[in-house]
Amino acid sequence: MKNEELKSLVKEKYSEIALQSTQENETSCCGSGGCCSGADYTNFSESYTDLKGYNPDADLGLGCGIPTEFAQIEEGDTVIDLGSGAGNDCFVARSLVGEPGKVIGIDFTEAMIEKSGQNAEKLGFTNVEFLLGDIEQMPVDSGIADVVISNCVLNLVPDKEKAFQEIFRVLKPGGHISVSDVVLYGELPENIKNAAEMYAGCVSGAVPLNEYLSIIRRSGLSNLKVKKPRRIILPDELLLNYLNSIELETFKTSGNGIYSITVYAEK
Repeated sequence: MKNEELKSLVKEKYSEIALQSTQENETSCCGSGGCCSGADYTNFSESYTDLKGYNPDADLGLGCGIPTEFAQIEEGDTVIDLGSGAGNDCFVARSLVGEPGKVIGIDFTEAMIEKSGQNAEKLGFTNVEFLLGDIEQMPVDSGIADVVISNCVLNLVPDKEKAFQEIFRVLKPGGHISVSDVVLYGELPENIKNAAEMYAGCVSGAVPLNEYLSIIRRSGLSNLKVKKPRRIILPDELLLNYLNSIELETFKTSGNGIYSITVYAEK
């Protein structure tokens, strides 16, 4: 599948997700009509309910970490959130930057931009802005962000090299990133990697950890730190949609697997 086809697939899936409730999304890691019907998506997501700035209307239950946890955001900072969805991480970041700061959410799904904008309007926030745009070509000037965050989104971007080059571009000198994402320890079986629906479910778009970190380093970012690695256990009934019973046992005993991590790095 070509990059533009993959982008169209992801946009279609997340447009459907934008129209669903958090409860609906948490019970299907691919959203409406997706591949993971019946699977427990909370394997990926973490609870935000005790965090300052949390707004349940903005939480679609689609993350795989809490990037603000390691982002070292300070009052007055400008923060960019990539793949901002309904605004969940933006509103948490806004509680940290305060009134003097600014938060910019970027998403390429029109329905998500509309939803996040409505949430910001309801909350009366004037220093949170949501922009329609592609992470591979962000609609913002160079050197404007103190911090870039993202939550389970960059693995869905077909050209990760270009995405991290853009992240480097928009960061101020001395700025840093804190991105939560899904990576592979070892290789996934080809029939899972090639399943388009699984791609939109944050699994088949993932790359091996070492490759992911190498992409970040090649962008120019340094002082990389991997925080909070957490193994994601996919249920057997899900994997049996793509593997036979022998292949499943081989995969489970191979030592390979899917992990959520949060990566910190500096410009």
